[in-house]
Amino acid sequence: MKYSILLAALLSVTTLFATENSKATTELEQNRVELKSAQNEAAQARRELAMAKEDIARAKKEAYEAKEENLQKNQTLTISVTGQGVAPMNTSSPAQAYALAKRAAIADAYRAIAEKVKGVRIDGQDLIKDMMVKRSVIRTSVKAMVRNANVVETTFKEGLCEVEMEIVISYSDFVQ
Repeated sequence: MKYSILLAALLSVTTLFATENSKATTELEQNRVELKSAQNEAAQARRELAMAKEDIARAKKEAYEAKEENLQKNQTLTISVTGQGVAPMNTSSPAQAYALAKRAAIADAYRAIAEKVKGVRIDGQDLIKDMMVKRSVIRTSVKAMVRNANVVETTFKEGLCEVEMEIVISYSDFVQ
């Protein structure tokens, strides 16, 4: 009788563990299915994100190409710039201050036209010592011949002269 009660108790405990084990196995399988589903959704989201990035890059490239002006045969292009010049403090008269500021503004406008037409060369050099920048030098230069630029408007206020200048270029100016 003792053994039968003990055997019955052992069987009920074994049945209880088997039931709990099957519940845990079922939950584990459900979790695996949910994990697999989440992984598939994440992979799909990554693919969609990659496609969206490619679309954005393509759109940016198309917008840049559409914005960039290319000079075609039998076509002219007008380039307008504004140059600025400051009158020096030690001038003998207001007329001299105006003339010097205007000359500086025209030179600045010529430089701006050359930058737009030919581009800017940039050279840089850094001196690093003990993992720190000791000296940093950046030089910019433009090499161009500017002809037939016209001054459209000149303004002079409080020692600052602004000159609006434009140039009309055609395809034949660059073909030789």
